Amino acid sequence: MAGSAADFDAHALGEYLSRNMEGLRLPLEVARFSGGQSNPTYRLTDAAGQHYVLRKKPSGPLLPSAHAVEREYRVMHALAGSRVPVPRMHCLCDDTSVIGTAFYVMEFLEGRIFWDPALPELDHATRAAVYADTNRVVAALHSVDPVLLNLADFGRPGNFVQRQVERWTKQYRASATETIPAMERMIEWLPQHLPEDTTTSIFHGDLRLDNMIFHPREPRVIAVLDWELSTLGHPLADFAYHALPWRLSAEQFRGMGGKDLAALGIPDEASYLRQYCQTTGRQVDAAAWEFYVAYSLFRLAAILQGILKRSLEGTASSPEALATGRKARVIADVAWAQVQALQR
Repeated sequence: MAGSAADFDAHALGEYLSRNMEGLRLPLEVARFSGGQSNPTYRLTDAAGQHYVLRKKPSGPLLPSAHAVEREYRVMHALAGSRVPVPRMHCLCDDTSVIGTAFYVMEFLEGRIFWDPALPELDHATRAAVYADTNRVVAALHSVDPVLLNLADFGRPGNFVQRQVERWTKQYRASATETIPAMERMIEWLPQHLPEDTTTSIFHGDLRLDNMIFHPREPRVIAVLDWELSTLGHPLADFAYHALPWRLSAEQFRGMGGKDLAALGIPDEASYLRQYCQTTGRQVDAAAWEFYVAYSLFRLAAILQGILKRSLEGTASSPEALATGRKARVIADVAWAQVQALQR
């Protein structure tokens, strides 16, 4: 939902958009959406009452390659018309003189966002339908041919997981505010257990349920959002990150671990993974799957550490960022505990 007003020059933004977007009428009202930890997001309303969404980089110093709104724009623009639902893209601006950072404007979609993966606001049958459609959309994303969408250069070829482990190790080191022993152990363990599979697909990077908009009345995904971490990579690494709510509790981080999923109408992890494999035609080795889950937990901890660092520096986009960032140690401990369980 929309919260505070803009923290940039709304007049300058309006003048720019009036020259680069057809149909937009000035003056422009700007309201920042509450929630979210990464790229600040705003609802724009023009003089005709039409709504749009603006997404920008945070102000202040940023980690290398982080907050890549340009990549978000490119991949969503490429996916338009595919089986992966995305908002319509209106314009991308990399001229930082307009509002201080790069930004893009996209379609505003009326719909629902589910923040709790246990879906307490829905009934048994609707929960099952929501997860069935979510699975369908994720499988569709990982079945799209990047070459046909002119995204062949969207990521580097080969050694994806190795490069990702190295990348998130560097990101973690760059944002470290204290020593987390479990992260140090994961940094040592992961490179020694890399799977050899080199399958490549479009990789979203943050396939949480709350990064999707659902139809206002139907259990159907109408848009996948927040593509700033997208690249080309291994689909199972992407899907394992998507499946973390099955491994984590609500107290640990946005999970549903420990809940009676059958009573809720939500498939268990094995069933959800099986549906994905049947749709995509992939087979999953159990050991490889556990590696991807462990890697995903490590990656999540590194992301949370970055949020903590930005919060302490005063550049985080959400007032809840400090509490969220402090979950890095919790998730790192879960990751290492899982590795230890694998080694028994």
